[in-house]
Amino acid sequence: MRATLIDYLYWTLQALAFPFLLLYLALRIVRNRAYASRVTERFGFLPRSLHRTLPGAIWLHAVSVGEAITAAGLLQRLRAQMPHTPIYVSCTTLAGLAMAEQKLAHLAAGIFYAPIDYRFAVRRVLRSLKPALVIVMETEIWPNLYRETRRSGAGLLVINGRISDKALPSYRRWAWFFRHALSFPNAILAQDSTAAARYRELGAVNPIPAGNLKYDFDPATTSITAPVTALLRRLAPGHVWIAASTMPPADPGDPDEDDIVLDAFQSIPGRHLLILVPRRPERFDSAAAKLAARGIAHLRRSQLTDSSTLTLPAVLLLDTIGELSGLFRIAHAVFMGGTFPHRGGHNILEPAAFGVPIVTGPHMENFAEIAAAFRTAGAVLTIEDPAALAPAIQQLFADPSIGEKGRVLSDQQRGATARALAHIHETYDQALVRPPSFNPLSHLWLAGMAVDRWRKRRHPDIPAQPVISVGNLSMGGTGKTPFVLWLAQQLAREGHKPGVLMRGYRAAPGQDGEEAALIRRAGHAVVGVGADRRAARLALERSAHPDVLLLDDGFQHWQTRRDLDIVLIDAIDPFRGGVFPRGLLREPFPALARAHVVIITRTDEGRAYQGLFQEIRRHNPTAPVFLARVVADPPPVTAAGAFCGLGQPESFRRTLRDLAIEPMFFEEFPDHHHYQAAELRALAARAPALLTTEKDLLNIEPALAAECRVHAIPMRMVIKGEDRLLALIRESLRKPAEPA
Repeated sequence: MRATLIDYLYWTLQALAFPFLLLYLALRIVRNRAYASRVTERFGFLPRSLHRTLPGAIWLHAVSVGEAITAAGLLQRLRAQMPHTPIYVSCTTLAGLAMAEQKLAHLAAGIFYAPIDYRFAVRRVLRSLKPALVIVMETEIWPNLYRETRRSGAGLLVINGRISDKALPSYRRWAWFFRHALSFPNAILAQDSTAAARYRELGAVNPIPAGNLKYDFDPATTSITAPVTALLRRLAPGHVWIAASTMPPADPGDPDEDDIVLDAFQSIPGRHLLILVPRRPERFDSAAAKLAARGIAHLRRSQLTDSSTLTLPAVLLLDTIGELSGLFRIAHAVFMGGTFPHRGGHNILEPAAFGVPIVTGPHMENFAEIAAAFRTAGAVLTIEDPAALAPAIQQLFADPSIGEKGRVLSDQQRGATARALAHIHETYDQALVRPPSFNPLSHLWLAGMAVDRWRKRRHPDIPAQPVISVGNLSMGGTGKTPFVLWLAQQLAREGHKPGVLMRGYRAAPGQDGEEAALIRRAGHAVVGVGADRRAARLALERSAHPDVLLLDDGFQHWQTRRDLDIVLIDAIDPFRGGVFPRGLLREPFPALARAHVVIITRTDEGRAYQGLFQEIRRHNPTAPVFLARVVADPPPVTAAGAFCGLGQPESFRRTLRDLAIEPMFFEEFPDHHHYQAAELRALAARAPALLTTEKDLLNIEPALAAECRVHAIPMRMVIKGEDRLLALIRESLRKPAEPA
């Protein structure tokens, strides 16, 4: 992706600002030591536990507390729909990180601080996580994050996007700059038509009004903690009201909402309980000081004990993170903060979902369309004068019907999560994570391969039988052996006598290797093994007389003439890190121009793999493309450890997940590994049984496998469009032989 003048300007300004950034981070560490322990994550140094060897993850960036809470419902449904896909969550603030770890830890494979928006930091995270999709929640516009995400081949979505009234003037002044950044997202799903229009004004190509995820908030997912429940039981207040997310002044002349709320509290008679919730943790102490100065009976939630009590009317100061949502269920009225000072307001959808009547001040600019809809429906009470807060709360105590109107309106507006999920699936399917492009030694490798091809094609081997080559671009790890087994079985069923020519890769002395043993054991084909394919073919013809030959791993075997070239590509990791020696590709994707048929293996049911399909079509516009996957049969045991020696061990992990097996451990060995007694006995000591693949079981002595209680999981290949593929194969067996 070519850099523009705007990119260079941004990078120059960042270089000049870097010393000041370091000073800012140092000051944050001084003010809060908790920031120090993970500050390296801001520079892209993630814990080793978060590093991935295979592409395909999802990285969701939720800036702070509000975004983390909003993301919970989305991630829960995403986790259910894409169980094989690791999801990582980043946050920018300490409070956001704490909330994510509390609410999202069971849904995410890892939670970390977002990197600063410098190329080196963003690239380091992208290389570590290898995401196929990056999701940015709400309003984070980071040019390097956006640019580097798309440069890596990953998709980019902005979800629940909004631009507040307060931020809009600044964005307008810098519209020429943000227009470039906003060209990168695949889609911007704005909260409403106003937000979509603002994104369009700033240069976004096609912002989509998709609704607000907070409308999909599910009250059933929340609860009240035991200490608070016990306190409420002891106090038995006549009414409970909540002042949610109160804010300090923003402009000269603005009031402090804590003062407004405490004035109202002292004006309301009766045995009522106020739950005061300052928006920011740094305001907890000042709120407590104000309560003490006024002589108001109060408790801090962080200091609540089993014996704590109060004399009503009183205040519970909620000085913890993440408990507010659950408390809406017991409220008789809610004042939503950020609405008297010029802060633009906060979201009223969560209390509305509980059917709680809500009162706000005049400033709801950040949620203008939501506020307008609620006012039109009579589902919110808006007051202009802070002195009117106490009468408004008393009015809501007496007439809770406003809350029911809010609940009905909230229910009618649901569906944003479903729309976001549809875009996530589409964008994820179109993504294709690419390896780093810098790979100078690959030219030497490709030059050597060209020489080898020229030399071997000078002396072609032309068998009398039809030849079907089954190969790949990479050095193993595409599910080639299961496909050869499937193909041999299909040919045998149609009356053919297939012969398989194999190299016997990494076979033990005097043996042909586990792949040849698997094919022989299946009984559908005769097998010839040898590095010299011509000699192996002649020997096989003399001994078994096959009428069709399957050239295993034959795409780069230049010497033998073939009638059909079938190329397998692994859906999990198609590029395998790039061309050798940096990666494991023997040839780059343009070599697919020689393929007659392409099979995408290790696929997930329901996915179309549009990104990979389009990449194949770039290099071969005509070859039929099929999707294949391996289906496993349940093993006799499930409480077991697992191990394998495969080119793609992740495929075996997926097999176990498909069978709902959570192994006690998972050990990886090199491809074609021959297991020693000490290795197996060490594994057997850690679990009552061991699970592995049929291929691995052949590399274990039978007596040792029985001793260590090793069970292989039987697997079979399923191909979408199998009948069409078989028709192509039959056609290739009938047509005249082509020259090599």
